[in-house]
Amino acid sequence: MEVTGKVIIALPEVAGVSKSGNNWKKREYVLETLESFPKKIHFDFFGERADQYPLNPGDVIRLSFDIESREYNGRWYTSIRGWKAEPAQEGAAAPQGAAFPTPQQPAYAAPAAAPAATEAPKAETPAATPAEAPAEEASEGKVFNIYAWNEEFKGFFEKYYTVPEGVTVN
Repeated sequence: MEVTGKVIIALPEVAGVSKSGNNWKKREYVLETLESFPKKIHFDFFGERADQYPLNPGDVIRLSFDIESREYNGRWYTSIRGWKAEPAQEGAAAPQGAAFPTPQQPAYAAPAAAPAATEAPKAETPAATPAEAPAEEASEGKVFNIYAWNEEFKGFFEKYYTVPEGVTVN
């Protein structure tokens, strides 16, 4: 997997000796993604990669990594183990979740067309403030586009949300 972001913290190197007598070391970092809502990701380089990829706070990188989980005394621990870091290229600041399209249009359509000339005109009433406007008139002719990523969510929406009269749900 890969992620692009800015290194914000470089923690001190940790070293030790394994049960079998082999020396080991790791360097840990915290990376902040370049998304609209940035996320902080703690990762490390283990063994020879700790020296191969020295990073400094402020570096903007593309990190290739694996996610590992292991059980110890009945608890599970997850780590993000980096295996390659390279400087981010221009334009790499695109959000990581860009696979999902962002709607470019408003979530509702324009109000319904004016009544046909054959219909009798409605009697004019004084303009109501938004707080006094009836809900039916406020939602008339609107269309809600629901981006349901699975059928379970779509079912949840249909079960718990009451769609006002005159509103179309796509």
